[in-house]
Amino acid sequence: MSGLSIFMKGGWIMPFILIASIIEVAIIIERLIVIKRAQQNVPVFLVKIRGLLKSGDIEGAIDYCRQQRTPVATIIKKGLKKYKFGRERIKEVVENAGRQEVSKLEKGLSVLATISGVAPLLGFLGTVTGMISAFMKIEDLQGAANPSDLAGGIWEALLTTAFGLAVGIVAYAFYNYLVSKVQKLVLDMEVISNDVLDILEEENLEETEL
Repeated sequence: MSGLSIFMKGGWIMPFILIASIIEVAIIIERLIVIKRAQQNVPVFLVKIRGLLKSGDIEGAIDYCRQQRTPVATIIKKGLKKYKFGRERIKEVVENAGRQEVSKLEKGLSVLATISGVAPLLGFLGTVTGMISAFMKIEDLQGAANPSDLAGGIWEALLTTAFGLAVGIVAYAFYNYLVSKVQKLVLDMEVISNDVLDILEEENLEETEL
C-alpha cells in the first residue's frame, strides 16, 4: 500500500492536516532564510562602526550600514541619520526601528505556533469521528461485527492522530528554534545599539570639552 493511499484512507480531516503541513514547511523555510540573512558578525561590525564614529565619519558609518543590509545595520543607520538631533532623538529612532525589525523577524511565528497546537487537535478530531463511524457500523451489524470488520476502520481513524501529531511536533520544534534565533538577534541589536549610543555620547563630550 502506497503512502498516498494510506494518507487518503485517513478520511476528510487529512486534507486539512496536509494544508497545515504545507503552510508549516513554507514558513519554516522562509524564516530560516530570513534569519540566516539577518545574522551579523557582531564583533566585526562593532569594530568597523566604532572606528568610523571615533574618526567622526558619520556618513561613512551610514554607508557601511547601508551595505550590510541586516536588521542591526538598518537600526544603526536610521539612528545615525538623526545624529544632529542629539542622543535622545537617536535613542527614540533606534528603539522604534528595533521594534519594526523585531516584528519583521517574528513574522509567521504565531502561525507556526498555532499549527503546532491545532494539527494534533485535528488529528484527534479525525480519530473521534472515525471511532464514531466504527461504532455506528457495530450498530448496523446489530452487534454481530467481528474484529476484522472494525480493525480497518479503527486504524484508518488513528492515521489522523499520527499525521496530526507529526505535523504538530515538527511545528513546535521549529517554532522554539526560530524563537531562540530571533531572541539572539534581538540581543545583538541591543548590544550594538547601546554601544553606538555610548560612542556618540563620548564623542559629544570630547567635543564639548574642546
